[in-house]
Formats: sequence, structure tokens, C-alpha cells
Amino acid sequence: MTYRLSLLDKSPIPPGVSTAQALRSTLAMAQRAEALGYHRFWVAEHHGNPQVAGSAPEILVAWLLAHTKRIRIGSGGVMLQHYSPYKVAEVFKLLSALAPGRVDLGIGKAPGGLPQSTRALQARHDPSQPINFASLLSDLNGFLRDDLPAGHPLAASRALPKPSTLPQCVLLGASPDSAQLASRLGWGFSYAGHFNDDPALLASTTAAYRPLSGQAPSMAVYAFAADDRAKAEALVANVRIFKLHLPTGQSFNLPSREAAAEFAQQAGVSDYRLEETHPHVIAGTADDVHAALTALHLQHGIDEFVIDTPVPFFEERLASIELIANAQPATAELTAA
Repeated sequence: MTYRLSLLDKSPIPPGVSTAQALRSTLAMAQRAEALGYHRFWVAEHHGNPQVAGSAPEILVAWLLAHTKRIRIGSGGVMLQHYSPYKVAEVFKLLSALAPGRVDLGIGKAPGGLPQSTRALQARHDPSQPINFASLLSDLNGFLRDDLPAGHPLAASRALPKPSTLPQCVLLGASPDSAQLASRLGWGFSYAGHFNDDPALLASTTAAYRPLSGQAPSMAVYAFAADDRAKAEALVANVRIFKLHLPTGQSFNLPSREAAAEFAQQAGVSDYRLEETHPHVIAGTADDVHAALTALHLQHGIDEFVIDTPVPFFEERLASIELIANAQPATAELTAA
């Protein structure tokens, strides 16, 4: 058994760096990942965040496809609650026609931004029709595969063009319900381990996916390598996630206390609970990183790890992916460049 290595890039904008520079760094990361043999390269969707340049993954995907040759490029992911499934299907079918066999469509359930951004994105939605994510995902699947049920009100609609190869579809999530939804649709599933590293939840979620789908899930992880273990641990020591718990029972992951407070204010909520968490970051030498990945691979049958490097500066992120690629153990697999 082997596991593949892939990357998730959020186009961070650290202090002193322009948006244009951040996006050029994302391209440089994708090109270097291709040369190193990483399997796929995903870009994220974040709204209203001045520290992140990636607000429209479909545009970044097109740009990266045009400047690479072999590596798979995709969204990690498109936040479907904001969009028409028909339009998302059109966009990713067109991308797949432009780059056959290289496009991934990762779909996420989170809003990807603060409430004001969500309101702006959903300004034309009918407020009397609550958003049903499972229904949206089912419609998207139907538009992609041209197999909406005969009784569906949009059954006569066709999302074009019709590429020779459809995008590889992956649902991003961290619950047994999400895993089962992916299984029912015949989609891939990627467990959000960088936000939810609870071993019991990981076990129950992967156990829910594998029997129904006949496939192994992938897993997103925070991982960072340096040539010295102490250096790597120091550089990720301040990584935090602030989980905002609202009275409605909803919870949201935010990068700082300030962002969490702003989220609550925009949501019109004063009675909230904030939980500061220290997400698990696999940090150390490249051998340390691979030892941890190998353990997850053997224990949970994870066949691919999507590495999210939680440091903002390009040079350190680039050095990390090079070290990890060059130190692969027998159980890791990189595509020959």
C-alpha cells in the first residue's frame, strides 16, 4: 500500500507582500509541486479576508492549468451554498474541456467568509427557500453527469460544454454524514483533518465512507518541514484556530479572536462562546512528517494526504514541500516528473 502527496494553497498575503506577489507565489508553488511529483494542487475559496488572495478558485484553477502541464489542479473547495449548481457545472466542464484529465472539483459546505460576505454572495437568493446543501450537491452532480431525475423541474437543462473527461469530484467534510453523502453520489471524499483532528471522529468518518464507496478517502493535514525539528516547531507554534459557537448550535472556524468577534458582530450575536484550539500540525524534519503520515495511512487507510502548509511566507512553504518530496519513504508515492 502507498499514499500520494498533494498540496492545498490558500494564497496567503503576509505583511509586506502585495496581492499580485501572493498570487505569483501560488503559481510558483504549483509549478514546483509539479516538478517534485505531487499528485494534485488545490486552491481555496475565502471571502473578505485581507490576508488571503484566493476568493475565486475557478479563476485560479484556469490560470494554474495554463501554466502547468501534468499536475492535477482543482478547488479545495468551491463553497456551493453561494452558487447555482448549474453554473458551477458549466465552469468545471469548461475547465475539463480545456485540460482533459487534470481538473478536480472539490466542494465545501462552509461559508468561506464573515456574515457580510455571505449576505453579499447570497443577496439574490430567495430568503423563503432555506439552503439545503445535500439538494444543491445532488443537483450539481446531475448537471455534471446529465442525469437529473425525469421529474426534476430543471431536467431539460444541459450544462455545456460536454468534455471528454469530467472533473474528478470530491466532497470536503469532517463527519460521517458528509462521508455518506459523498458515497451515495459516487464522489471522492477528503477529510478535513487540518480543522478536525479528533482520532475518534476521523475513524468514524472514514469508516462511514469506505464500505459504501469502495474507495479510500484522502485527508487534509497541516504539515510543515524544516531541516531542523526545533526550527519547524517554532515556526508553527503560533498556529491557532478559534472555534466560534453560536446560540443556534452552529460553529465556525476563524483564524483569530478578532475575526471571531467580527463574525459574531456581523451575525448580530453577543451571546457566543469562543474556543481557542491548537490544531495538530505535523511539524519537524521531513522524516518526522512522513512518519506521522505513514502512521495515519496504516491506521486509517488514507491513500492521499493534501498538505496545507500553515506558514505565510513563500520561501518557508517552498522549502517545506521540497524537503517532504525529497524524503519520501517506501509508502509514499510521487508522480515521476
